Amino acid sequence: MQVSVSVAIAGATGYAGGEALRLLLGHPDVEIGALTAGASAGDRFGRHQPHLLPLADRVVEPTDPARLAEHDVVILALPHGASGELTAALEAADGPTPLLLDCGADHRLTDAAAWEQFYGGDFAGAWPYGLPELRHAGETGTAADQRSLLREARTVAVPGCNVTAVTLALQPGVSAGVVDPGDVVAVLANGYSGAGKSLKPHLLASEGMGTAMPYAVGGSHRHVPEIEQNLRLAGAEQVRLSLTPTLVPMPRGILATVTAPLAPGTDAAAVRQAWQAAYDDEPFIHLLAEGQWPSTAATVGANTAHVQVTVDERAGRVVAVCAIDNLVKGTAGAAVQSMNLALGLPEQRGLTTVGVAP
Repeated sequence: MQVSVSVAIAGATGYAGGEALRLLLGHPDVEIGALTAGASAGDRFGRHQPHLLPLADRVVEPTDPARLAEHDVVILALPHGASGELTAALEAADGPTPLLLDCGADHRLTDAAAWEQFYGGDFAGAWPYGLPELRHAGETGTAADQRSLLREARTVAVPGCNVTAVTLALQPGVSAGVVDPGDVVAVLANGYSGAGKSLKPHLLASEGMGTAMPYAVGGSHRHVPEIEQNLRLAGAEQVRLSLTPTLVPMPRGILATVTAPLAPGTDAAAVRQAWQAAYDDEPFIHLLAEGQWPSTAATVGANTAHVQVTVDERAGRVVAVCAIDNLVKGTAGAAVQSMNLALGLPEQRGLTTVGVAP
């Protein structure tokens, strides 16, 4: 029997909201409900998302909690700090509360002090974390515990896109004990869509084409505490992370190169085995054949993460590389994947592992 689930999108005119809708249009169990936004309310939807032709003649509605509460599922694709008040209103509304999936940062962190340091403002509280592949420490070091949490969830905090790339790159080594998480260095190449649609001078094509620009250097990026949180869950007693993201002239994608010291007494074969054991059964994470390296182009449009790992013997460090589409596996795909688990649907429903190339 086919399920029909009504899904509303708050922030439907932005990149994350539009990507969620692109995926949901191909989901056999979903009926797309209200498309809401702020300043663009009242506009024809096709003015903002012309590639979503089946929805082009819809009218963008104001973001009204009562209207959103009419649906089975609400995906929040709002700026950081904007969803906490809205989710509180939805949870306080009369009647059943929809399944809430927040693509912003408001509910990702478990530590109020970390929220205050990196975001400021009121701490909205932590929700179950929407990375089904997130590994938990223990004898097996599997992601089964995270999936169990999501199957019971009625609220989900979708991870940050950089967080997803770095976590998926390194967590097998942390849970297997083959790397030292006390000295993690991550350098990322990021597509411009990760910065959203807001008009800013440094995001103009005339400024960004033909150049690469680091940002949030020196430990100031807001995703630092979220990555540390994930690696601690995977088994790290202490995490020290240096994160340097870099804008490069591509619309989509993240290529994360993550290094950490090789644990004493560990060799390259044990490292490879750790990543294979972690990801061989994961439908959306693909450990490439030895010698083949991830590229962002191979993940465009797909809910996949392409991963490779090797050992730099001279430096005594493990080098792990992960490529994702920041708008799919990094955001909207993670929301849909988590939604499927929370609704008891097949985890892969409405999602593809097939990229777009060239």
